[in-house]
Amino acid sequence: MANSSVNRRKFLYGTGAVGIAGLAGCSGGDGGDGSDGSDGSDGSDGSDGGDGSDGSDGDDGDSAELSLRVGTSAGGTQDVGLAVERAVSQESDTLDYSTIESPGYIGTIYRMAQNQFNAGITDNNSLNKALDDRGRFAEQSVSRIPQYGFAAFPYSIYVVARDGTDIETFDDLAGANVYPAEPGYSTRATTLDVWSQDPTADVYDQMNIQNMGVGDAPGAMEEGTIDASIAYGTPGVRYTGFVQEMASRVDLHYVEPTDALIESAESYSGAGTTRTSYSDWQIAGTDIGADEVFSWDLQVNYTFNPEANPDAVYELCRVANEHNDVVNNGEAQFNDFEGAGDMLAYAQERIPVHAGAVQYYKDNDVWDDSLQEGDTA
Repeated sequence: MANSSVNRRKFLYGTGAVGIAGLAGCSGGDGGDGSDGSDGSDGSDGSDGGDGSDGSDGDDGDSAELSLRVGTSAGGTQDVGLAVERAVSQESDTLDYSTIESPGYIGTIYRMAQNQFNAGITDNNSLNKALDDRGRFAEQSVSRIPQYGFAAFPYSIYVVARDGTDIETFDDLAGANVYPAEPGYSTRATTLDVWSQDPTADVYDQMNIQNMGVGDAPGAMEEGTIDASIAYGTPGVRYTGFVQEMASRVDLHYVEPTDALIESAESYSGAGTTRTSYSDWQIAGTDIGADEVFSWDLQVNYTFNPEANPDAVYELCRVANEHNDVVNNGEAQFNDFEGAGDMLAYAQERIPVHAGAVQYYKDNDVWDDSLQEGDTA
């Protein structure tokens, strides 16, 4: 699917996703993966205690009550999950939805594989790595990955540089001190995954990658020890906290993407891409010298285990779509859906879609036969 410009809060992207006819082209705080894209890889990956000993085996398939236990990371991701939970409590008479704290997107995949809960919020890059035994999954693989349900929200990422550095384009980052967010953050992992492949690997190999916590990064930028940093957040809603603080303390400008960077971003299976009008998504009201920004996107999804009751998944899809405004009123970061087809914006051919979600899409005449329907338990 071609890239599309994104106007205020219409930020469902399609690059890296399966094309659906009629698709729309597709934070505050610094804690956890929700506000800063952390994947929870501080050592708590959810791979301990994997027998579901919290009392849940995740199998609600035979239960008369429709129940979903949803693994949700801290920060903005949890804010989204709680907004969905509130909408379910208000708009569904049949579904019991409970939020279960989970250690990041990767930790959620591990814990779902262990049946500690039957649903979870995670991202396409982590799902692709789990499929391919890359990254953390090269050390400890999983026997299965969760099945796709619907798109939740994006973290869109691009680069800004400190004024006075003479960094104008991506190629100028060679030899510069570059901050791709805190080690362990999913936004950092996705960024380095994009940069380290051809045809941008030669520039990436010459960068001086900076490793520090997000709390220290604004000061380091102000002191001149960081020359350039990724900027990210949810388009039309907000940027993550440390990016806003950087912009309030230092004059920043947009780093123009090269053709090589655009090619790398568009070819990477774990990310989407989009272009956003900067006037619709300003960093703390500052001028970075750009009318439009090109971003690579961490695509965050609701996912489900095969054991999750198809009727429960169907009902959650119904609430997320038909009462999208209720969720958005609780948390603006959640995607705007103009119709059920938008919910498939981050779907990929290699990641199966849960049977309950498939039925919802078929009932709404938006199912794409190029997608896989997941097996049920």
